[in-house]
Amino acid sequence: MPNTLTHLDPRGRARMVDVGAKETTARRARAYGEIRMKPAVLRRLLRGGTAKGDALAVANVAGVLAAKRVDELIPLCHGLNLDSVRLSFAPKTGRLCVTAETAVRGRTGVEMEALTAVAVACLTIYDMAKAADRAMTIGPIHLLEKEGGRSGRYVRRRA
Repeated sequence: MPNTLTHLDPRGRARMVDVGAKETTARRARAYGEIRMKPAVLRRLLRGGTAKGDALAVANVAGVLAAKRVDELIPLCHGLNLDSVRLSFAPKTGRLCVTAETAVRGRTGVEMEALTAVAVACLTIYDMAKAADRAMTIGPIHLLEKEGGRSGRYVRRRA
């Protein structure tokens, strides 16, 4: 794996990477994040009991929408015609774990889309539950795996 920063030109200025000559391949990424909260707040979330409605349903839609709009949020990201975005939510003691999986047939990877989906889903949960717990904490958020393209497959090692 190269240890150069691809979004910098030879003079160190930010640039969008030219992917025009890259081969179109199937690409997939999975990201993970979590939001920690009081156990009672988590129980309420799982029952759909916030004043704003079903937080998990709204967070799911928010995550999908965020993945579709990464090029509008992250300045040097390419716009992608995503094939799929799937989010899942798993409760653990005092936290909600969020996983996003993205896929595309394209010239560049979908890691940023998966990471952004997770981040926005967690932020949505925070927004919908903040009245009950302002001390919620988001993180860590990280890439679990990606595949496709010239750099091949990456799988995060367990800490």
